[in-house]
Amino acid sequence: MTKMVLVITTKIERGLQVAEAWEELGAPGVTLIDCHGLHRLRERSKTLEINLIVSLASVMRQIEETNQIIFSVVDDDLVDPLIDAAGDVLGAVDPDWQGVGVAFVLPVERTVGMRPSPSLSRP
Repeated sequence: MTKMVLVITTKIERGLQVAEAWEELGAPGVTLIDCHGLHRLRERSKTLEINLIVSLASVMRQIEETNQIIFSVVDDDLVDPLIDAAGDVLGAVDPDWQGVGVAFVLPVERTVGMRPSPSLSRP
């Protein structure tokens, strides 16, 4: 069965390194998306003394700090290696990934249009 492995991190400067490590491990494709977490936006709007409801879009345009989502759809046997590689690249010093982000895995029932991969094209 295939799984989607997702990592969300504040260490955006290391996102490309995570993606490259995943490719080296055999991930057929890796996607990176810059994003803003609501907690971080609220904290930033407090320091700017701006009403969050009125100016959320303007705060997002002003903030250079973002989070990054890195994800890939892979076969079961790659899940642990991808999470371990991401933790290594991001500098996770404990199994809870304190201060570097979160990782989670979702089951994927069906894929369409994915680039073929030896691990995903088994009968």
